[in-house]
Amino acid sequence: MKYSKFLASMACSLGIMSAFNVSAQTYPDRPIRLVVPFAAGGPADIVGREIAQKLTVELGQPIVVVNAGGGHGVPALNQVLGAPADGYTLLMPASSNMTIPSKAMKDKNVLELLTPISQLTKSPHVLVASNKIPVKTLQELIDYAKAHPGKVNFGSAGTGGLAHLGMELFKSQAKVDVVHVPYKGTSQAVTDLASGEIQALFSSMPSLKPLMDKGLITALAMSAPSQGAITSKLPVIAEAGLPNMEYSTWYGLFAKAGTPPEAIEALSKATRKALADPELSRKFEPQGIEFVSSSPAELTELVKRDTAKWARLIDDAGIKIE
Repeated sequence: MKYSKFLASMACSLGIMSAFNVSAQTYPDRPIRLVVPFAAGGPADIVGREIAQKLTVELGQPIVVVNAGGGHGVPALNQVLGAPADGYTLLMPASSNMTIPSKAMKDKNVLELLTPISQLTKSPHVLVASNKIPVKTLQELIDYAKAHPGKVNFGSAGTGGLAHLGMELFKSQAKVDVVHVPYKGTSQAVTDLASGEIQALFSSMPSLKPLMDKGLITALAMSAPSQGAITSKLPVIAEAGLPNMEYSTWYGLFAKAGTPPEAIEALSKATRKALADPELSRKFEPQGIEFVSSSPAELTELVKRDTAKWARLIDDAGIKIE
């Protein structure tokens, strides 16, 4: 009797293992959800939908974009963590979601909650100045800030965001006394930059180009090297006077921790092929967005490196992250 139960148990176990192996070999066999922690219609959503279309072709299953904006990406993260670890619910966070700890996430290690799949994009910030001040180069901005301590206002889309931390990095590297002015979004900050209410800021090319084209603001330098037709012509801050200042924003692809390695491998392979499509680069190059694939290990190291960098800066500057 005991032997019969043992055989039945073994048969059941082998059946489960066989089902798992079939599932792993045929992944994916149904639609995949891609959770984007930003509202529909924004830059992240547009990039996510383009990548979803390419992955749909590569994987042979629909990739359905789900928008879950707000809360520093925590609501989107919770959607992924609340789903099975089977590779059918993925997350496409921005670098700030993964590397700048919010109050809700300060005691959590995202790399213990998520499995990295691939970096998707990189996009250096542009340092721009209002044409209301006599500044046309990085060095002129530094000199102007030193000549007017406490009088140069840097805007950002909010405390603790990358634009704010970029300003703090600039402040510490250039040894200048500038003031942070947080806004509730980039659009109003850029409007006030054009009018001279604030004098400088770091931001992405799409939000700045219209005012650059009108001659209302001046692009001074990039926060990291860029291959874009416009951005590649600008000096890189680290090569133009502040050698220790470099950063980029990026999007990445992640799955819930515990997702089968076979699914991660399939997703990684499909992502590499999808991002190699030159159509993506042609479409987004004017916006300063470059598509970059990576191995899961390389994305893991990128998250660790950026997290350590921003944590040091936040601690040194005494910034309170909400």
